[in-house]
Amino acid sequence: MNLLFSINDKFVTQLATVLLSIKLNTRQQEFNVYVLQKGKLQQTAKLEQFCNQLNMHYHPVVVDDTLFREAPVTDRYPTTIYYRLFAHELLPTSIHKILYLDADVLCVNDLTSLYNVPLNDYLYASAIHTNLTNTTDVINKIRLQNFDADGYYNSGVLLMNLDNIRKKVQAKDIFEYIQSHMLLLPDQDILNALYGRDIKSVPDQLYNFDTRKGTIYETISFGEWTTDWVLKNTVILHYCGHDKPWLPDKNKGRYTALYKNYFQMTKRILNN
Repeated sequence: MNLLFSINDKFVTQLATVLLSIKLNTRQQEFNVYVLQKGKLQQTAKLEQFCNQLNMHYHPVVVDDTLFREAPVTDRYPTTIYYRLFAHELLPTSIHKILYLDADVLCVNDLTSLYNVPLNDYLYASAIHTNLTNTTDVINKIRLQNFDADGYYNSGVLLMNLDNIRKKVQAKDIFEYIQSHMLLLPDQDILNALYGRDIKSVPDQLYNFDTRKGTIYETISFGEWTTDWVLKNTVILHYCGHDKPWLPDKNKGRYTALYKNYFQMTKRILNN
């Protein structure tokens, strides 16, 4: 199983937390962990040792940032967020499929079902986050002019068909789009605007559960997708938004304590 991340040194513990949660909940004998990074991580040795303890193979991929000199960058959206869009150029051509994950997710059931989703001619598989109405999807379709897409996909969990992506995704198209549009969520907007019709939808309640919206999930499922259901069936919890569960003063949310438990286990392993 090939896993892809894009982080800086501030998110090493968070990345390790994701890896621990995958290892504990996935029946898979071999994991290859590729980490796109701007310069070699200062905590490389610690991360390598951690991966070795989990019997995972760590592959650092140091990125030449001149590729992204034309991309809009802010404190919240550093150049590293664009790396996933160019993964097909940054990774070895021997890799045909890879699962990209944000560092603010948690795997709570076997990841294999997502990794084995058949992509066929699609470039990606991703989820559209659930809402009580489809107003947000309509607004995003108007804003991005991608009316053929099923909705607005979240780029935090992205299964990549690298062979097809190498044929279709061009840096020139991405940079031209950046220069001619005002983007709210730069990498996610690009993914949806240019390639939304080439994304296979997977259910977010299973593969990209927005932990802020537990009540909404319960409502639209007529009470089925409760916390117990999620812990039994959902594969990936996604801790979207500003209030990240690893922050010491953020204790709200029904899935925060679960994350903190994995986070503390991870820190004990990292610091041994």
